[in-house]
Amino acid sequence: MRLILKNPVGIATCSANGKLSKKGSEMSDVGMVTGADIYIENGIIREIGKVEVPPDCEILDVSGKTIVPGFVDPHTHAIFGGTREREFAMRARGMTYSQIAAAGGGILDTVSKTRETPKSKLRSQAAKRIDRMLSWGTTALEIKSGYGLDFKNEIKLLEAANELREESIPDIVVTFLGAHAIPPEHKNDRETYIKILTDELLPYIQKKSLAQFCDVFCDEGFFTVDEARRILAASRVAGLKVKMHADELSSNGGVNLAVELEAVSVDHLENISAEEIKALGGSDTVAVILPAVAAYLRGRPAPARELIDGGCAVALASDLNPGTSMVDNMQTVMFLAVSLNRMTVEESLNAATINAAAALGLSDRLGSIEVGKQADMLIVDADDFSYLPYHFTENRITNVVKNGTVLEFS
Repeated sequence: MRLILKNPVGIATCSANGKLSKKGSEMSDVGMVTGADIYIENGIIREIGKVEVPPDCEILDVSGKTIVPGFVDPHTHAIFGGTREREFAMRARGMTYSQIAAAGGGILDTVSKTRETPKSKLRSQAAKRIDRMLSWGTTALEIKSGYGLDFKNEIKLLEAANELREESIPDIVVTFLGAHAIPPEHKNDRETYIKILTDELLPYIQKKSLAQFCDVFCDEGFFTVDEARRILAASRVAGLKVKMHADELSSNGGVNLAVELEAVSVDHLENISAEEIKALGGSDTVAVILPAVAAYLRGRPAPARELIDGGCAVALASDLNPGTSMVDNMQTVMFLAVSLNRMTVEESLNAATINAAAALGLSDRLGSIEVGKQADMLIVDADDFSYLPYHFTENRITNVVKNGTVLEFS
């Protein structure tokens, strides 16, 4: 199949100029190209410039419109049972995270509801979320497990994620997050649960090829640095790449462990220290920040300005989950990053595209508009890409191009 996108106002390529991510001041440059068309053949970008139309080629006139890369959402918990709007109301009345958990809320509430929900229903509910994400411009995303917290239900979630991976239009990366919390049946016996993760679940996941990454929630009240090290060492033996939740609630050494283990990304970072920013800036680990979480929890936003000024590669993600970020729209995430995390609009676009792809190890083929890369891009009915976060409740994306196929959304 041959396709030319003709006469755009501009193309924000988000190119990293041969590198896998943009760091520090590089994030201010979106690689804007004007006066050029895009030629796509068999789902791959073949030429950017004034293209001579080959025979049997479809032409889409995008005059007056801007083209940007498809969004990549590198941190979601898109498969879950039930919702937790009651907690949203409780927080509005002043209750804390700990108080809500003590009243039966929090992660373990979703674990209970997820365990009760059949895989087919979890999958169908998640499929609707993914379709909605696609309509708002997300062409690739990660899905974590972590609401099962036992062998049977973690495998149920991973199987559902892999079925969605086969069925869905967006690219999907699957992450095992069995170390999301200690389940209630093991609250007085952490060691038994950790052994279930390392000795039973991870070998089975490797045997069945159910995940590409392993993640650990390394933070106060969840998993310690030593526990995370053990779990992630076992995940490497199982052939999984490393991601981490760290510094959401406190700074406890999780970021340094992520750098030591050469994690692909370390996520949250609301309470990262200056020393950890320096270590992260000297590494290839991507800093994934989750602006909607700070908005939902009325909490401290991750210090994006300090991370970028410290030379880090910063990415954005929705953290779609039922408790602390019921957000599936990367345009909203960009708006929050600019408003709460003090990012520029240019930085937010790079963080939602090329750096987000790097946070999933996919930036060699996704996240930017460059010759040789997969043709995933968004056609925006505006003459400036800044319109996306500026008016994030109005979807100006007229077409999503996925693998060179033009999709329309009304």
